[in-house]
Amino acid sequence: MDLFEYMRENTMEKESPLAARMRPTTLGEIVGQKHILGEDKLLYRAIKADKLSSLIFYGPPGTGKTTIAKVIANTTSAEFTQINATVAGKKDMEEVVTKAKDTLGMYQKKTILFIDEIHRFNKGQQDYLLPFVEDGTIVLIGATTENPYFEVNGALISRSIIFELKPLEKDDVKDLLTRALTDTEKGMGAYDACIDEEALEFLADVAGGDARHALNAIEIGVLTTARSEDGKIHITLPVASECIQKRVIKYDKSGDNHYDTISAFIKSMRGSDPDAAVYYLAKMLYAGESVTFIARRMMICASEDVGMADPQALQVAVSASLAVERVGMPEAQIILSQAAIYIATAPKSNTACEAIFAASDCVKKTGNLKVPTHLQDAHYKGAAKLGHGIGYQYAHDYPKHYAHQQYLPDELVGTAFYQPTEMGYERRVQEHMKWLKEE
Repeated sequence: MDLFEYMRENTMEKESPLAARMRPTTLGEIVGQKHILGEDKLLYRAIKADKLSSLIFYGPPGTGKTTIAKVIANTTSAEFTQINATVAGKKDMEEVVTKAKDTLGMYQKKTILFIDEIHRFNKGQQDYLLPFVEDGTIVLIGATTENPYFEVNGALISRSIIFELKPLEKDDVKDLLTRALTDTEKGMGAYDACIDEEALEFLADVAGGDARHALNAIEIGVLTTARSEDGKIHITLPVASECIQKRVIKYDKSGDNHYDTISAFIKSMRGSDPDAAVYYLAKMLYAGESVTFIARRMMICASEDVGMADPQALQVAVSASLAVERVGMPEAQIILSQAAIYIATAPKSNTACEAIFAASDCVKKTGNLKVPTHLQDAHYKGAAKLGHGIGYQYAHDYPKHYAHQQYLPDELVGTAFYQPTEMGYERRVQEHMKWLKEE
């Protein structure tokens, strides 16, 4: 390292954002993630013993993926190299592999390669790493905000242990903020700042489990707030609310959080909870989700989960779908809300869903059963000579407009695919069918 490089690193260490300066360097400094970093957990033991295999850290921003990698860098005896997939290319990886081979050959030391945003590498770039991970030339640690089962090659997945990081608990974020305000070496301790409890609660809440977001907010607050008469910088609730202008929403329309949210929305309507349904609807709309996508899923729910208990639900969902396309946002949110509430509060029955699945299974098992002769078409040429349609009873010629005759193939007589429940309109269906079949 030359003098200029030393000066650059020294300056960056002092001038880097608070979130970077406060990054833990030891396992004991890491806050949260006890489900993988508790003293009895595999990852904690592996780091302490310096016996790491290839790993993939997966979780939302600001939960500690890079932090854990940095701790590993500070504790391991192996050579540690870091690249970022957003800017690195194959040439960078070739240089890492060449150096790793030399290090292994000359010093018998393994190389740990940390790749941040590994999902940004294309398939070819990921494939390049496979043989070197396989033969132990490098130990791979990847970090991604995307579900690795969607974004990382299956071959790399099979050679790695995946650890999912969770958003930090509210108390964890509060601890970090308090530590940042009092730390005189890496934090803001030299500014003599203090924070009101309600402001601390607010920042910890709206950060949404993202430590970086919370630390950035407290740094802005300290640097931009004038000192009070007592000489201190007071971070009050109004100051905190200005530092975070908008609540963090963890939602990626192409990632698994997208599927989690729509799943919760559907399950809330199915579970007859209109409040939860409207909440998840608002979350999707806030994040910019497509109103047509939401409307399509509501139509499915109206038929699958409400079904014959309230046939009107499907009409409401279809009307809402047409209306939101013609009206657009922001008014479309009212239409979607009305439809979601209707579906959530409607009586539920999945008999229509069960009926078609049961019938489909029967078709698969029994094959092409013959249609009863009296139901066959008698209009095409030669059909009458074959006896098609003979004996058919026209329902409207009989009392109740119902003719008691066989409709299913001979092999399935007596089979019931649709079995109405006592829920909502289906009770009337049940009573009507019973009345029809009475002598």
